[in-house]
Amino acid sequence: MFTEEPSQQLTPLSEQHAEPPVATPEVQALSREESRWLPWLEVAKALAIWTSSIGLLLFVPVFFAIPLIIYKVVEAGKFYPEILTSTGVIFVSVAAILPAHLLTLYFTRNLLTEGKEYSFWKAIKFEWPLNIHPVIATLICILLAAILLGFAYLVTSLYGGSKTDLDLLIESSMYTRVATAIVALATAPLVEEVIYRGVLYPAVEKATGMGIAIAVVSLLFAGVHVLQYKNNISVIIMITMLSIVLTVARAVTGTMLPSFIIHLVFNGIQSVIIVASGFIDKDLLK
Repeated sequence: MFTEEPSQQLTPLSEQHAEPPVATPEVQALSREESRWLPWLEVAKALAIWTSSIGLLLFVPVFFAIPLIIYKVVEAGKFYPEILTSTGVIFVSVAAILPAHLLTLYFTRNLLTEGKEYSFWKAIKFEWPLNIHPVIATLICILLAAILLGFAYLVTSLYGGSKTDLDLLIESSMYTRVATAIVALATAPLVEEVIYRGVLYPAVEKATGMGIAIAVVSLLFAGVHVLQYKNNISVIIMITMLSIVLTVARAVTGTMLPSFIIHLVFNGIQSVIIVASGFIDKDLLK
């Protein structure tokens, strides 16, 4: 014989049916304030990475050149200013740009990923745009690089210009000529695109919009290079045009790979010219 027990109704916990907390006006205002300043914090972080990359380019070559300078001073018995412009010191300084670039990539990767397990290349959008086939995109990039080189030749023909500091470095020795070409092809396009179009551009665009971001990043890229070409208006015009094209390519495609390809082809052709010109008798071209 069974007796019916009274049903035990459990009282639900208040948390189970509680309404989600409603943010107070003060909390909402604080949240809006934080979201307003967050893009500018990213800009500050990007500028810090940019400043660090310039610092490495200045410091690392000096670090590698100092032992050779000391050796030459000891060998000569005293310091001569000509030691700083000797072919050996110039070559070491140029070759040291390679480790400077590698260190820049290393620090940039660590700062962007913050030790997390997501792809650095995804973070900087080092990929092809989705709306165009990679082969077509590559051909367009090569064409743009060729047009830029043609524009460079036209500007140089119209305005001419004296030799730049880079020209003097290249002509100091064949070793420096080859080292310059290797740096220009192997690391400069990648590192510069990572810093300017992979890090700086998206941060500035998020804070200010596409137009201002294109102007700011283009000016920063051109401005850094002006120091190398300050006595040649033709090269300054060309570098400025290159900077604008690379940044616009990044803005329009939404990815970094097209600007890298343009930069790589542009530098690659010039690297071949730099090395080949060392074997050409200039008198034959007169």
